[in-house]
Amino acid sequence: MAHLDALLHHLSSKNGSDLHLASGLVPRVRVRGLLEEIPGLQPLSRDDLYNWLAEVADAHHWMVFRNEKDVDFAYSLDGAGRFRVNCFEQENGPSAVFRLIPESVQPLHTIGVPPAIEQLAHLRSGLVLVTGPTGAGKSTTLAAIVDRINETAARHIITIEDPIEYLHSPKQSVFSQREIGRDTPSFAAAMRAAIRQDPDVILVGELRYPDTIGLALMAAEMGCLVFSTLHTNSASKSIDRLVDAFAAEEQGHVRLMLSEGLAAVVAQLLVPSADGTRRVPVNEILLKTSALPNIIRENNVPMLTTLMQSSRALGMQTMDDHLEQLLKDGVILFDDAIRRAADRGRFERYRPPRALDQA
Repeated sequence: MAHLDALLHHLSSKNGSDLHLASGLVPRVRVRGLLEEIPGLQPLSRDDLYNWLAEVADAHHWMVFRNEKDVDFAYSLDGAGRFRVNCFEQENGPSAVFRLIPESVQPLHTIGVPPAIEQLAHLRSGLVLVTGPTGAGKSTTLAAIVDRINETAARHIITIEDPIEYLHSPKQSVFSQREIGRDTPSFAAAMRAAIRQDPDVILVGELRYPDTIGLALMAAEMGCLVFSTLHTNSASKSIDRLVDAFAAEEQGHVRLMLSEGLAAVVAQLLVPSADGTRRVPVNEILLKTSALPNIIRENNVPMLTTLMQSSRALGMQTMDDHLEQLLKDGVILFDDAIRRAADRGRFERYRPPRALDQA
């Protein structure tokens, strides 16, 4: 039994999301978004942490870590779950973060996202982006969408991840799950190969570089349904991020491809619930309509907000729309809503009298 297993069981028992380990510090877990020390433990020494990490990394990933000072891999532990691991060197020595991945995929109706997101599972082609900061539940939402496809359609689904997070069992669909470094050298190499593997659906962990972005757009143009993530907080920033990844002389062509291939952008945040027992997903949803391609081609980013606000009947919404609805329904608190709002003035009428008196 690895020394870290007890800490990972503790994380799971606390319903936490991450275990943080760093040389010279007491191990910490993130529970409902907040970091807290694990009681009764002493600060970790450099040597102990090196030894503990070596116990859970395979030979290949350990060699990568010692040579390149940074590595990602997955670790499974019976009774606790599956973990996405990042080991890295920092000033005081080794550090690591273990992100808990639930053993089974949560169905869409249980994670609290709007109904419009379920409809993304029924698309036949196009690029769908799920965006948000680290820890916003992007992987959970994507896995739930893919699981819905698996339940309802006979498709070939290829996932390309670093590392593989959720393990999908075939229901109606067939899966090919590939891990960077183990099954393929890079996202771009895997994307090039995927196009020749008769895919219906491709999930690529993250669109980081121009070659991967270009291949994802090409696959969407060829009739595949492509899912991926970005670390952006809104639909407009997501489109800008993809275009800005390319040289200036290529951006016009990329905008054209994006205008034809983009099917949806779902931006997501997690906000503490009013009762403090959980974190609630808040979503901005942009869907493809006849107006969207022209907005993208003309780089008329301010019009995206207008489009979402005028298309609520289709399931679109801005982040502020969803924050306001959750606040009105008593699901989240005023302070948490206004802290994340783009238009804070819109929320002033919800300010509690006591908070107003103290201001």
